[in-house]
Amino acid sequence: MSEKSPQVGIIMGSQSDWPTMKHAAETLEALGISYEKRIVSAHRTPDRLVEYATTARDRGLNIIIAGAGGAAHLPGMAAAMTPLPVFGVPIESKSLKGQDSLLSIVQMPGGVPVGTLAIGKAGAINAALLSGSVLALQDENIAKALDSWRQKQSDAVAIEPVDIL
Repeated sequence: MSEKSPQVGIIMGSQSDWPTMKHAAETLEALGISYEKRIVSAHRTPDRLVEYATTARDRGLNIIIAGAGGAAHLPGMAAAMTPLPVFGVPIESKSLKGQDSLLSIVQMPGGVPVGTLAIGKAGAINAALLSGSVLALQDENIAKALDSWRQKQSDAVAIEPVDIL
């Protein structure tokens, strides 16, 4: 989304995280929230991470969604360098199914918060919805988009069970 200045930054540690993090982007688009996406590795591009996180607020971002796998330092390192809310999405790993990522992100010390979501696709979608909820506090259009999203969720639930073949 390039029409408006981005409100949300989506960062991830590597290209391989995009299949998960694209769900955050798609959800933000559905809500009409502008975003940017970047590959920012805490381990391989630390200078890029410092530049990104320390300038995020001045560049107009309001929230950062950070997806990371394995040791998953990206969300915590970003949170340590910006006053903005950071929502961490654990990426599912092959060896430990994302449990390693989840534990790395959720175990932040007191004073450096990272809002940690579920592992994988559900976490990416919910990070975008949580971002929308925060932004909706000051933006009526986003609030209406969230209300519509939730109504569609409710409408999609059948009243009676059906046989599924």
